[in-house]
Amino acid sequence: MYAVYCLLPGQLLFSLGRKEEEKPLINNEWVLCITDFDYSRLPPARRITGDVLVRNLVEKMLSVSYRFRISPEYAYYESYAWQKSMNAAASSISGKQNERALLLYRGEAGWRYRRNLKRADDEIAKLMENYAKIEAEKPLVNNEPEFVFSQANLSGTYPAVPKSGTEYRFCQNQKADAFLAGEIWEYHSRYYIRLRLYALYTNSYIYEDDIIFSLDDSGGAVEEIAARLTAVLSGSRPAAVMVTADPPESQVLINRNYAGRGTVEAREHPPGNIIIAVSAEGYAPMTVETELAAGELAEVQVNLSPLVYADLNISAAADVPVSVYQGALYVGEAPLTLRLPIESLGYVVAETKGGEEAKVVFIMPDMPDKSFDLTLKTKMPVPSEQRRVSRARSRAYWAWGGTWVAGIAAWVTNGIYTSQNAAMPHSSSEQFYENTQLMYNISIGALIAFGAAAVYDLVMMSRYVYTAASGAAPIARQERAAK
Repeated sequence: MYAVYCLLPGQLLFSLGRKEEEKPLINNEWVLCITDFDYSRLPPARRITGDVLVRNLVEKMLSVSYRFRISPEYAYYESYAWQKSMNAAASSISGKQNERALLLYRGEAGWRYRRNLKRADDEIAKLMENYAKIEAEKPLVNNEPEFVFSQANLSGTYPAVPKSGTEYRFCQNQKADAFLAGEIWEYHSRYYIRLRLYALYTNSYIYEDDIIFSLDDSGGAVEEIAARLTAVLSGSRPAAVMVTADPPESQVLINRNYAGRGTVEAREHPPGNIIIAVSAEGYAPMTVETELAAGELAEVQVNLSPLVYADLNISAAADVPVSVYQGALYVGEAPLTLRLPIESLGYVVAETKGGEEAKVVFIMPDMPDKSFDLTLKTKMPVPSEQRRVSRARSRAYWAWGGTWVAGIAAWVTNGIYTSQNAAMPHSSSEQFYENTQLMYNISIGALIAFGAAAVYDLVMMSRYVYTAASGAAPIARQERAAK
């Protein structure tokens, strides 16, 4: 069940500086009906994925708590409520006039007939005054009604999409102000979602949107299309953003979605925070976060700074050829020189044909006019199939637990012995003396066991730390060498 509940404050009307009688707002809810999305064009194996995408989309709509009515929508509901009130008042007048006409056929006494006739005329006069008042003053419609889902959706059902030409009646039957229809299909191993929102006050579809994405990008795609949809549902005006990046070949991402290269023309976006990421080869990437206001056009200028490089001289302390990899990319055999950006994190792996290897993590210093030396010492790697780290960790944990158990046992037995030893001068029982001596021996044994367990725990913990760190790549500090 999807529902959002929000408390809206009442409105006070003032006229000529005097507080008038408070009038209730009507039409306090804006009801949305979500129809059953069309999965027929998806392969059967992928329909469950489509269902998950739709569920995620619906959950995003929970962020909408109320809707702000624009002028045409407010005018529609105002006119609808006004006409409805006038029809109800006219119906009351008509009913009372029919009752007055039937008085003649009741055969009542003259005095009683005249009394009932006068009473009916008075009631009709009051109803006429009420009708004139309703006709002269339009009702107050809530301009910010609460956003809720239809009763069908709240009960867990999603009606079928109405046929063309029956949308208005469908909304009336569902007691909804709008309904959302959607379709999902596969397009060249990607997903294509199309959404349409029908509104009662326009008797037409007021919003259509679609997006194509891969399954790996589904999170960002659902986030983007949901943001646009919730902006429409809440009634807020969309914002727009325009990005100008230098150099012109820069790649621009807006909220992790590709937007273009260089200059990105103004494009609509829901109000709220956006993250703009700009990157280009040979330049330091930059991320800009900004907040868009409703109706605002934000112009973002991003100038990337060129990367500054320094030389890294790599050598190997081995008599055999050593292959060097920068991450997973083969760059040659040692000795060699790599030109890398300053203040960047590097990862180098050296391997020999005999199976020896060396791994080093380093950070290039911020000194572009210098070169740096890095010497790699290869050794045989620890076989991963032996699971030495897992065994060492397990033994360290067992030793730590055994130390606690031995410590508690030593504390308890020593406490019992101390209590018994303090009571010995007041007892002449030979059995009590023997029990005290036995508890003394037990407490001494527990203390010895605790000491042995503590020493074993230190050994196992040190072994675990050494074993865990033996296969890790060291962080190297480069030796600076003048060019």
